[in-house]
Amino acid sequence: MITRQDAWTLVCEYTQSESLRRHMLAVESAMRAYAPRFAGDIDLWGITGLLHDFDYEQNPDVAVEGHPVVGSRILRQRGVPEEIIRAILSHAPEITGIQPESPMEKTLYAVDELTGFIIAVALVRPSKSVIDVEPKSIRKKWKDKLFAAPVDRAHIEEASAALGVPLDEHIQVVLEAMKADAAALGLSGVDSAPAE
Repeated sequence: MITRQDAWTLVCEYTQSESLRRHMLAVESAMRAYAPRFAGDIDLWGITGLLHDFDYEQNPDVAVEGHPVVGSRILRQRGVPEEIIRAILSHAPEITGIQPESPMEKTLYAVDELTGFIIAVALVRPSKSVIDVEPKSIRKKWKDKLFAAPVDRAHIEEASAALGVPLDEHIQVVLEAMKADAAALGLSGVDSAPAE
């Protein structure tokens, strides 16, 4: 089993972008928060979330010869368990053909884009802090289609339903996880940056 430190080292080896590292840390937080709900292994789920986009900066095309397929090959070479690799492949089923089936896979699929949306909401606040974000703020921005326009809200809604969690509850779980890890995410205030 890969350790959390090994996973972070791999992320740092392949990803220089602070915002992309922040995204992977946020997905890790959300995955760790959800694991107990589905009797999942917290470390396994967290590492899966942390690694899910590790190759994206070097392979920005979501394609058969891009992310996450190229990344899955690297993970296999590094001895990462197939359970993690399959979950990562299942977060891009339109490319990989692997649909999210297990609770861990469905959770990764459901939290991925939502974390990005919550980060966007936090960063437009004067404080730049996720701690100040409330679910109602997220829902208000949700309706504004020009805000964080690339975020596919329908995808998040469908993935939340497939997970069996009502959307408002899903938003709450992910938001609370990110608030708990605000300092590590670099989202605890104006001058904060993601942890190394």
